[in-house]
Formats: sequence, structure tokens, C-alpha cells
Amino acid sequence: MKKTIQAFTPSQRKVVLAACFGTFLEWYDFLTFATLATYFSVLFFPPEDATSALLMSLATFGVGMVVRPLGSALFGNLADRFGRRPIFIATISLMGATTFLVGLLPTYAQIGIAAPLLLLLLRLLQGFAVGGEIGGVAVYLTEHAPHGRRGFYTSVLQLMGPLGILVSTLQIVLLHQFLDAASFNEWGWRVPFLFSAVLLFISIKTRMSLEESPVFRQLQAEGSVSKAPLRECLRDRATLKGMALLFFCISAGGSLLFFTSQVYANVFLKSVVRLDAQLASTLVMLSTLLLFPLTIWCGWLSDRIGRRPVLLAGLLLGALTIIPVFNGLQHFGNPAQERFNREVKVTLAGAECDYSPFRKAQSECARIQEFLIKNGIAHTVVMSEETVVRIGSDGEVRGFNTDVLQAALEAQGWTAQADSDEANTIMLFLLLIVPVVAVALITGPQTAVLPELFKARTRYTAAAVPHNLSAGWIGGLSPFMVTLLSVQAGDVMAGLWYPVGMLIMASVIGLLFLPETRDVDLHH
Repeated sequence: MKKTIQAFTPSQRKVVLAACFGTFLEWYDFLTFATLATYFSVLFFPPEDATSALLMSLATFGVGMVVRPLGSALFGNLADRFGRRPIFIATISLMGATTFLVGLLPTYAQIGIAAPLLLLLLRLLQGFAVGGEIGGVAVYLTEHAPHGRRGFYTSVLQLMGPLGILVSTLQIVLLHQFLDAASFNEWGWRVPFLFSAVLLFISIKTRMSLEESPVFRQLQAEGSVSKAPLRECLRDRATLKGMALLFFCISAGGSLLFFTSQVYANVFLKSVVRLDAQLASTLVMLSTLLLFPLTIWCGWLSDRIGRRPVLLAGLLLGALTIIPVFNGLQHFGNPAQERFNREVKVTLAGAECDYSPFRKAQSECARIQEFLIKNGIAHTVVMSEETVVRIGSDGEVRGFNTDVLQAALEAQGWTAQADSDEANTIMLFLLLIVPVVAVALITGPQTAVLPELFKARTRYTAAAVPHNLSAGWIGGLSPFMVTLLSVQAGDVMAGLWYPVGMLIMASVIGLLFLPETRDVDLHH
């Protein structure tokens, strides 16, 4: 029997706009904080040790990821008991208010240690609000979606993350363009946070006009609303299976690929390939723009052929192509660097070679390690009483002297900056598209799949908790793990085996256990 495909109603279009605008605001607020983390290290933390201040600033950003699961547990529990609509209004209000207050915070120079403590408190509340929003909004939106078009209808929600990155970054670039460094440090950094008040007003106004989810209204009418949703989720084996699939497979794959294609690709092109920073950012931004139509198309495709094949295609494409893509970026972006790493063996001998990107390098050997890692130079570390860098068959540098070390590396063919004339920008752009396609294959149907995996009475909690856990623990830890593995191996490519290994695991789990959910009845 042919499946009936329903058209969009004016009410459903209104739901999409309100849900997406609110989610955009959440991402805009969340990512603005991340973008300005380096400035916060100067403004809100003790100025004596710049490295420690930066690490504390990044840690303050990180706690927002840590508390996301707690927010999803609390707000999910409330949404399954009292309705989706009031929770949406509460989470967006909390997120917007805390972001606005960040823009009003006095700095360390003004109130001392109270400044970072207040910043930490607001950051915790931000993460708490995001945990209640992300995942739950997928439930609300999908429960309003027309039959037969849920993938297409809900896929637009996944575009709010990239859009939040673009708008936040563009706003900060424009501020730098029109303000000098002193003005930006004094008051310019506050503008993105204060501007969020305008976005908050619009978002609350649109959400106040929304109706409750039809699925939740039916639960209320039938007297089937859960009294303890979280406890019920943990006791039901079918629900736990769906939550495990989200955590290890769908949400993990999406967050890992998003980090790899949208964040790490830019870092890799600038720090490893040594490509011109503006060219690198432009290439990544152009590939990000393709994510918009591709995500919508993949959502539509999942309505035609099913969620399962589209999701599995994204996981497998990511697992199989990440290493070749990043090798290709080095090959076409900086051929001289690639030749150097392939043909010239660099050995670092010394004691206390314990460099960590998360603390200030102390010993000579650790400082050399830091130099080699940050310049994308593959190397081997061996223990020795004397600190010596051996470059190829006849190059040798004793002790830590960056000028001498750089000259010795350049003598063997290493280049501090990629030659723009040698870089094949067309191939770089085509390579960057590959992980973007993998992201779209997962995020396109993802919004619909989150609620489709669970029964109605505990759906908000069951979808939000594992999704936020995965985004924080697997996706959120990606920068740390990639960097740590690269440092330990002395090879900038080694860290990429973390997302590859996790994607292989997600692919296997998906092949074995992921059900087809396209035609499930959301009212049960």
C-alpha cells in the first residue's frame, strides 16, 4: 500500500521557525563563549601565568559540556511529566539570560577572584539550559511533523549549529574590523553577549505562541503521562537499548564527524599543513555552506529509503575516509611538508620529555616537543641525558634554541609556511566536502530518529540524556583525545585514529542493532 504523504500546515511551519530560532540562539550563545575563550583568559583570570589562565578559561568552557547531561535529565523529566512547551520556554529563557549577564560581568581587574567564579556559575547554567534544549527540541519538532515527511521536516534543525558558528564568528570578525585591540578588550567583547537579549526576546515571543505537542496532549487525555520518566527509562530494557544506540552510535557519530569537519579541519590546515590562515578559514567555511542543502537532502532521502541506510552510510563514509582525507589535505596543501615528514627522520633525545598541551612546558626537551608538535613535524622521542634533536642523517641541534632548530629543519626541506602557489585549492575544497557529506548523512535523519526510537511517555528524557552525554563525553572530548594521542605518538596524524576508531565502533553497533524507524507511530 502506498504511503500517504501529508503537506505542511501553517501551524507546522510556525513550529519549525520557533524551534529552530530558539536552537540557533542556544548554539549562538554557546559558541560565542568558545570563540572568546582566549580573551576571557586575560579578562577573568589572574594575569601572572598566561598559560594557566588560558587553560582555566578553556576549562570553564568545558564545564558547560559536563553539566549538559544533568540539564537533560532534569528538564527531560519535567517535560515528560508536565509538557514540552513550558520546558522550551524555560530553557531558552535560562540560556538567554545567563548569556546576557556574561556581557555585564565585571572583570578580574575590577572585582578580583569573584570574576572567574561568577563566570563559572553562568557557564554552568548555560550548559544546564543547553542540556534541556538539545535533544528535547528534536522530540517536540518531530511530534509535530507530517506523516511521511518527518526526516525532511526536522532536518533543518541540524543546520542551527553550523549557522550559530557562522553568525558568531562573523560578528566577532566584524567587531575586530571596526574596533582596535584596546577597545575590543575593554568593551567590544561584550557586544555579542548583550546582543543575545534581542534574539532572546524574539525567541520567547515565538515560543509563547506555540501549542503543546499533539502527542503529549493525547497522553494527557488518556491519563498515560509518566510520573517518574527517568526511573521508567532506566527500568525498561527496550528504552535502555535505544538510549545505548543513541550514545554509542548515532549521537557519537554525528558529534565526532561535526568536530572533525567543522573544527579540527580548520586547525589542521593552519597548524599542520601551515596553510595561510585566511585561505584555510575560507575553504572550511565554503565546505560548511554545502552542509545546509546536503543536510536537508539527506533528511528527505531518509523519508524515501529509510533512516537506517542513510545513517549507516554516514558512519561508514566517515570511518573509511577521515585518514585519507587528512593525508590528502597535507599532500595538496603543502607538498614540501609532506615530503619532509616522509623522507626526513626527526629524533628527539632528552630527559623529562613529558610535554602536555594542557600545561606549560618546563624542561628543554618538553619545549622542543611543543615546537615540533605545533609545527606539524613528525618525530620520535628517546631517553637521553643530553637534549639533542637529530634531523635526517647529518643535522643535529643541541639544547633548545628555536632559531637554530628552525634553520636546521629548513636546511633539510621543512617549510614554516605552505607555498600558496603549490597548494591545490580545488583539491583541498573537494577533500573537505567528504567529511561534510558524512556529517549530512547522519544529521539529516538524526532529529527524526531521536524521538522515533522511544515510546511517547518517556521520549523527551530518553532522547535528551544519551544525546547530551554523547555530545559531551565523546564529541566534547574529541579535541582532548586527538591532541593527546598526537603528542604521545609524535605524529599529528595519530590523533585522528580516535574519531576513526569510535566511528568504526558506531558502524558495527549500527549494523548489528540499529532498527528502521521511518514509519513508527509516535503516539505510542
